[in-house]
Amino acid sequence: MLLGVALLVIGLVALTQWRAHQREAAAATAYPPIGELLEIDGVTVHAKVIGSGPDLVLLHGASGNMRDFTFDMVEELATRYRVILFDRPGLGWSDDLPRHRGAFNATAASPTEQAAILQQAADRLGVSNPVVLGHSFGGAVAIAWGLLRPDQTSAMVLVSAVSETWPGDLGWQYKLTGSTFGSAVVIPLITAFLPEKFVTASVGSIFAPQPTPAGYAEHIGVDLSLRRPSMRANAQQVNGLYPHMEKMVPQYDRLTMPVELIHGTADTIVPIDIHAEVMVTQLADGNLTRLPGIGHMPQHVERAAVLAAIDRAVGRAGLR
Repeated sequence: MLLGVALLVIGLVALTQWRAHQREAAAATAYPPIGELLEIDGVTVHAKVIGSGPDLVLLHGASGNMRDFTFDMVEELATRYRVILFDRPGLGWSDDLPRHRGAFNATAASPTEQAAILQQAADRLGVSNPVVLGHSFGGAVAIAWGLLRPDQTSAMVLVSAVSETWPGDLGWQYKLTGSTFGSAVVIPLITAFLPEKFVTASVGSIFAPQPTPAGYAEHIGVDLSLRRPSMRANAQQVNGLYPHMEKMVPQYDRLTMPVELIHGTADTIVPIDIHAEVMVTQLADGNLTRLPGIGHMPQHVERAAVLAAIDRAVGRAGLR
């Protein structure tokens, strides 16, 4: 009896790992790197540079990659800026930091650690006094970037950004997948067997109450985010974010550069009243644009407003 159960468990584990590997290989083939792979202290950082003009760094949100910005923004921005896109550590084609890797490792790269490695990559690319834009979780990394280099960051643009601590918790899903058990056991099952309809529904919930733009899920390569290392990095980063925000918020008086905040009033993922409306009162030179009725993805559903915020930040920084 015990032998039979053991063989069944071994078979299920083997099937799960095989199926997960197959889905990961298919995702890698369908969505290869679109930029260059830089080696920074033994860590691969995926970067893409396009256009000319003042340097503009773009940092994507949770469960994403730089393709979020290449869907419908970058080509227009490249007509007037030198745009530098990164996959954040552990996501897309960027490696996680070595001390945070592994199925049984429940630690995550902090916003400060992420900003530091991306700044080294930016230095390699000759980036100088950039405007730094961050969306959602990427907003926290943009803030960390500014805190690490306040005198070398010309301005920031924070789009639906996580900028404050928040009441309550993030729900059982992140607690589970961000745990050691979830990392080792649950995530491989999700990678192997999550139906496509759940992936589609998840993307839709991020855009709500607006519809997902046609072709977005196919362009961004959702299956890249379902790879086991990417899921682990994302879950652990989100699950462990709160204490890092606690440390960063008291330092906001050091952010003296122009900061453009742009946020939808219908954002239920990163609520405006908890984040942007509080942060703008803590900044020396902050400006908040409220987007009535807009959810978490204004860079796609109110793109003109986001582009205008970038142009304002550049103008306020004296780069134009």
